[in-house]
Amino acid sequence: MPKAPASNHPACTEAARFAAVPPGAPPDPSVCPVRDVLDRIGQKWPLLILIALEPAPLRFSNVQRAVGDISKRMLTQTLRDLERDGMLTRRVYPTKPPSVEYALTALGRSALDPIAALAAWADLHHDTIRAARQQFDAA
Repeated sequence: MPKAPASNHPACTEAARFAAVPPGAPPDPSVCPVRDVLDRIGQKWPLLILIALEPAPLRFSNVQRAVGDISKRMLTQTLRDLERDGMLTRRVYPTKPPSVEYALTALGRSALDPIAALAAWADLHHDTIRAARQQFDAA
């Protein structure tokens, strides 16, 4: 049985035609390239980490300071996920204790333009969104 499309995006619809899942099973986001990528990159921490690494490679503690209120555990997991996705590299220096440096890959760097566009849009519309939230919450 063909799987229901994960979204209306043409790539998702096309991929869904070839995937088979048991009846009643939830959609598999990995079938849709848009959902698969945005599930990771669209989260708060990956975006902030990619932005923090834009100027230059950083050590773990510097990434944590640049991002702010992220726990060490969450930072470690998010860095691993971004490395797994090919967005950054991890380089270990043989010092005592070992120091680790993270740097954007070409793929990670290519994500910065769309991220910058989203950040500019958020900055431009932040006041309007906050006002809409207040109006909604007051109703």
